[in-house]
Amino acid sequence: MEQSPAITQVLRQVGPRLRRLRTQRGVALTALAEATGISKSTLSRLESGQRRPSLELLLPIAQAHQVPLEELVGAPEVGDPRVRLTPSNVNGNRVLPLTRQPGPLQAFKMVIPAARKTPDLCDHEGYEWLYVLSGSLRLILADHDLVLGPGEAAEFDTRLPHWFGSTGNGPVEILSLFGRQGERMHVRAQPRVRDRPPAP
Repeated sequence: MEQSPAITQVLRQVGPRLRRLRTQRGVALTALAEATGISKSTLSRLESGQRRPSLELLLPIAQAHQVPLEELVGAPEVGDPRVRLTPSNVNGNRVLPLTRQPGPLQAFKMVIPAARKTPDLCDHEGYEWLYVLSGSLRLILADHDLVLGPGEAAEFDTRLPHWFGSTGNGPVEILSLFGRQGERMHVRAQPRVRDRPPAP
């Protein structure tokens, strides 16, 4: 059966889209090959359009980049502004990715169950901003042990030991912005000259 021109065009765009996503995230072909189990040469041919994309190839790549499969294929409905969210379960939390395009900052809506109340501190590269929509969020950050209510926010370097979860009194609903490479959520103003301490 002959392939429609529309499908042919979509398939032609997969390779450049894969390369753009990988380079935007600063991932080398060698690292992606290790993460997916797909050979470096196959990934290279796929990005250059010399290899036809298939589910067997695209699914591991989508999983490695942590993006929905449709983002690799690029098949959003033209003119439809609705964002179709696909929630997933991550470490017992209900997580909805709000960012549809790859980039340094990613946004999530997260529902943390009341049962997630036992601290288990971790640290990793990145910077995170949290905003509490409902419930009470317990945040442990290095030596700080805080409780945030609706409308309160926190931002922190994730290289510090940290954990956040429920206080145990009910589920917590939050918005999260996360930068993998340590990007801050906003630009801080430089101190004015007169605010700087005098030079010794």
